[in-house]
Amino acid sequence: MHKISHITLKRKLPAVLALVVFLFLLLVCRLFYIQIIDGTGLQTLALDQWTRDLPYKAERGDITDRKGVVLASSQSSYTVYVRPNDLSEHDKVAKAIAYATGADFDTVYKKVIKTGVSEVRVATGLTKNEMLTVSAYGFDGVYFTEDATRYYNYGNFATQLLGFTNSDGDGQSGIEQYYNTYLKGTDGASYTQTDLIGRELDDNVTTYLAPIKGMTAKLTIDFKLQSFAEKAVNDAVMTYSPKSASCLMMNADTGEILAMASAPTFDLNEIPRNDLSYLLAGSKNLLVTDVYEPGSTFKILTSAIGIETGVIKDSYYCPGYKVVDGQRIKCWRSIGHGSQDFAHGIMNSCNCVFMDIALNAGTATMYDYFEKFGLTQKTGIDVSGEGGSIMLAEDSVKTVDIARIGFGQAIAVTPTGLATAVASVINGGKLVTPYVLDSVYSSDGKLAYRNTPTIKGTTVSEETSAQMREYLYGVVEEGGGKNAYVEGYRIGGKTGTAQKYKDGAIDRGAYVSSFIGFTEINGERILCLMKVDETEGYAYYGSIVAAPLVGQIFRSTFAYYGVEPILDPEDIPTDVTMPDVDGLSATVACAEMRKAGLTYEVAGEGSKVVYQFPAAGAEIDTNTVVYFVLG
Repeated sequence: MHKISHITLKRKLPAVLALVVFLFLLLVCRLFYIQIIDGTGLQTLALDQWTRDLPYKAERGDITDRKGVVLASSQSSYTVYVRPNDLSEHDKVAKAIAYATGADFDTVYKKVIKTGVSEVRVATGLTKNEMLTVSAYGFDGVYFTEDATRYYNYGNFATQLLGFTNSDGDGQSGIEQYYNTYLKGTDGASYTQTDLIGRELDDNVTTYLAPIKGMTAKLTIDFKLQSFAEKAVNDAVMTYSPKSASCLMMNADTGEILAMASAPTFDLNEIPRNDLSYLLAGSKNLLVTDVYEPGSTFKILTSAIGIETGVIKDSYYCPGYKVVDGQRIKCWRSIGHGSQDFAHGIMNSCNCVFMDIALNAGTATMYDYFEKFGLTQKTGIDVSGEGGSIMLAEDSVKTVDIARIGFGQAIAVTPTGLATAVASVINGGKLVTPYVLDSVYSSDGKLAYRNTPTIKGTTVSEETSAQMREYLYGVVEEGGGKNAYVEGYRIGGKTGTAQKYKDGAIDRGAYVSSFIGFTEINGERILCLMKVDETEGYAYYGSIVAAPLVGQIFRSTFAYYGVEPILDPEDIPTDVTMPDVDGLSATVACAEMRKAGLTYEVAGEGSKVVYQFPAAGAEIDTNTVVYFVLG
């Protein structure tokens, strides 16, 4: 056996002692790190291992109209949890929950017997009766939390504007998404002490953190005006079966949105999440997201530019077309309007007049005013997904292009963008930012935020604005906008009928019918835009489809605000019965209109009347413009 000498041991002892000291110091450092440096984190980890929490969803803030009518609110629902390790009869628990909720037993049972977890969420969205049914069994290990489920008080009312939330209570579209931070609130929870396998300790202490309700969003929308807009949209859908229909009302002086309605739509309490295409179509706010060729409604802006720049002539002549850059551009009235002054050019919506104005103003000037009108940028409305105008680059615009732009072709705008620009024409020249949120209130009713009107710039002078108002009043009282007329009241506006394009070519039979009108109520100018996309049949003119609907909205609005008629009784047109001209020749039909004292317009190139508006036998006033189509 080899023996270690005394001398060898003596030599190695310092090294051994040094190693022992090193290991001791290492241990001390580790203990210091665990207890001092990482103590908080480890305590938290230990607490997580020995506690279990139940979440309590915060009640989402209400959404109301400008007068406090609740449009969206939260209702109580319940979630059932089980702690599998606390259960003694798993099958009975599963049967009770499945019976009360109508859920599949096998699905529930798999959750109830789940291993390796201390707590399982079995079912959500229970009603109070369903919760009480399960609770009555008195099972140990079964727990409930009270949640807040989103509820829309009027179903498919203002669907696109309000939007909806997901299963976690976060906004996914509309106001719910845009102002989610205000509306969401802060979730609460309860913390319970458990043993290692998740069973409650006999002497446990439960800590409860209460949820905090979200703030209330008060909108600029008026419930009654929104109802009028919704009805008009529904009437358009029922009468003309269009691809879509939408209506916007705003305070032209402040930018406050008073109504915003679109179709197709759906009930916000029954969101079609399994039909993605239907969900996307019904939740899209067409007034904000989509662009379209405005057609003759754009002539409002061209007129204002003409007045501002001094290019308006004393007289215009329309032979039914105008040749620009060798291209023959038709007026909507193939036989032309003959000689007319500017006022009648607007009333007749003569394309030749507006081509002339745009050409005389010039491309540079027109584009300068497009920028002033806010068409070169988004409006800034507080709604998600806002689109922007589409227009040719200024340096690529040809003479023929600017001529077409003058009467609303070769340019695309959003309805909100056009409405905002037109608002500036009638409000004295102020370009305002449209908005839908009026104010925000905390859960205890204290004001947290208030929106205020924003003026971004000046578009036209007060004098030009005053002239334009009178011209547009004339369009409704004497011109193509007569079907928006309401007896005894002053309404101004302009019709629009725009052909649509598909694959770079005109899509025959596809039109956008529109009307943008305004009136004054209690010293404030109220603007209304109606847009109907691709109607079925012969009725596609803005004067036939959209103008009467705006008149309908204003008639209801006057009654709502208690506005008395301002015109003398002798100025109010008399009622007549619409003659039946179906199947008659154009000559005879026109004679019947004159006999009845009615103004009429003829479209089509056939020999006999195949469609008439209004329908035969309808009671109408002598201010109504009658349309019939020849085929």
